[in-house]
Amino acid sequence: MLDRYATALIKPAVNGVARRLARTGFKADQVTWAGFGVGFIAFFLIANSLYWAGASAIILSRILDALDGAVARESQPTDRGGFLDIALDFLFYASIPLAFALADPARNALAAAVLLAAFMGTSTIFLAFAVLAAKRGLHSATYPDKAFYFLGGLTEATETLTCFIAMCLWPQHFAVLAYIFSALCAATIATRLWWGWHTFS
Repeated sequence: MLDRYATALIKPAVNGVARRLARTGFKADQVTWAGFGVGFIAFFLIANSLYWAGASAIILSRILDALDGAVARESQPTDRGGFLDIALDFLFYASIPLAFALADPARNALAAAVLLAAFMGTSTIFLAFAVLAAKRGLHSATYPDKAFYFLGGLTEATETLTCFIAMCLWPQHFAVLAYIFSALCAATIATRLWWGWHTFS
């Protein structure tokens, strides 16, 4: 829901940094892998109850995630890069609830499982829509720079990142935050199902 506004807000800074990275020889895939690597560090830190450090790693990981597409557009975006970006993004998003479950299984495991199930629902519909949109030659006017049709919703990357940071700042409330965000994901699932049904009818 907030991604379009967040993207517009940070776009000038992201493009400026991306130009510098491209000029120094960095490739978009390298930035993507770096973002995923930092995301794995966030997973490790949170799993070991180092929540504030984990929050910092999450933020850095997502900054790199914002940069990889901009770096690609400085040369030539590729399908391989688009595939790598979304695949590693989803692995990152799944790793954070798992990290909280490992940090405190007794308090967090069930809530983490519910949240992961909610993520499965939102991501499955997201990707299914993208596949059929590509088959029909549909393009998103809201997110024209994406490698595929980017279907929005109530819980997009900005909301998920905000939730993860809140969980790191108040880890004792992880379960409550996870259940609340799972409910928001359920609303996203419902709206995406409706939109897909309407679009492909």
